[in-house]
Amino acid sequence: MEGVRPGGGPPASGPGSGSGSGSGSFPSLFPPGLHGIYGECRRLYPDQPNPLQVTAILKYWLGGPDPLDYVSMYRNLGNPALNVPEHWHYVSFGLSDLYGDNRVHEFTGADGPSGFGFELTFRLKRETGESAPPTWPAELMQGLARYVFQSENTFCSGDHVSWHSPLDNSESRIQHMLLTEDPQMQPVQTPFGVVTFLQIVGVCTEELHAAQQWNGQGILELLRTVPVAGGPWLITDMRRGETIFEIDPHLQERVDKGIETDGSNLSGVSAKCAWDDLSRPPEDDEDSRSICIGTQPRRLSGKDTEQIRETLRRGLEINSKPVLPPINAQRQNGLNLDRAPSRKDSLESESSAAIIPHELIRTRQLESVHLKFNQESGALIPLCLRGRLLHGRHFTYKSITGDTAITFVSTGVEGAFATEEHPYAAHGPWLQILLTEEFVERMLEDLEDLNSPEEFKLPKEYSWPEKKLKVSILPDAVFDNPLH
Repeated sequence: MEGVRPGGGPPASGPGSGSGSGSGSFPSLFPPGLHGIYGECRRLYPDQPNPLQVTAILKYWLGGPDPLDYVSMYRNLGNPALNVPEHWHYVSFGLSDLYGDNRVHEFTGADGPSGFGFELTFRLKRETGESAPPTWPAELMQGLARYVFQSENTFCSGDHVSWHSPLDNSESRIQHMLLTEDPQMQPVQTPFGVVTFLQIVGVCTEELHAAQQWNGQGILELLRTVPVAGGPWLITDMRRGETIFEIDPHLQERVDKGIETDGSNLSGVSAKCAWDDLSRPPEDDEDSRSICIGTQPRRLSGKDTEQIRETLRRGLEINSKPVLPPINAQRQNGLNLDRAPSRKDSLESESSAAIIPHELIRTRQLESVHLKFNQESGALIPLCLRGRLLHGRHFTYKSITGDTAITFVSTGVEGAFATEEHPYAAHGPWLQILLTEEFVERMLEDLEDLNSPEEFKLPKEYSWPEKKLKVSILPDAVFDNPLH
């Protein structure tokens, strides 16, 4: 539950505290991490010492559901000379370490990132006659913060978030998000580490798809050139009824050229997916894949889970040779500078503890496999093939309904346990599939109808008998049934 209140900066302690000092004359009342962020807000808005704030009534460290302690809301006059309209500016408090006492974030010192290393901001166009900022962006920011806390996946500039719903629960076409650096807020050094500011940018479905097929930074640059779609400060207008490609059809040509030249930076997604080993009798339950009828599913070990995390993070290899991290990869502290997965689904399911010692799970070479995807995941297969594998990269599907993972790799990816001699290989429930360029080109021809989902009827099956590979596109309900 949240409340809205005026405040000159969040109070120093939990519920029941006063609103603090708006003048900054009593900095000792403010936790140092919070004081640093608030100081940056005061630099931008010296005339607004007491902005409206949405505050979590029951703080996260006391068992509340909302990780953000506060979201401050400022009125920004824009910049007429740059064609930047007046708007509301929202700033979160809580993804970084505000307190330094381990109540929320582990204190790791001042040299690295503070907490997750960033706070979220959002710029919403102010409607004529609007005297107070809408509060729905605060809940949107809480939703993203819950994802970060639950999955421990940080966001980076250029990331996209597939939301599949109008951000304000209206009929708006703005149903997804991109993330970029806030154009005005500068990184802040606090006693608990550095805090940067990532701005949420609302986009249409067509713009999200373009970001997936190419890259988020490229689409953000296009949005900056269209005033009604964001302009230089990337301000979200929930009443925008046209995509940038409808406003300026020439922009689609720039995206198409970028895809052809650069490929896609999307290295993986959380998805509804599964796989079967068709080369083994169904009653053979040894070293089974994750989804087993009538048995306890085998789960990913902690090391496997970490390698998949790293696989999804390393999505920006353009000038260097893509390398899959070793199975014993250790998690790196600090900000992830490569792309992170998006939306609300964790890369690590709640059940992904190492039930079986990692060393006892051997890598198996498979003769024949059957891949299963829901329609949304299946629609990304052409992107995986054209935008990733043909550019010498890799692409991972991580199941949101179990511990299954499927990674497609090209012959140019080092560190994979799938090889040209044995193109299908599994390590527990993690399957890797190596596809040659020739086979990728053929698959793209055979899978062409995946580009027209409106004409698609489920279930749909594709098969390459000589390659001993089968792909099925199935209804969502199949993946919601644990016996599929």
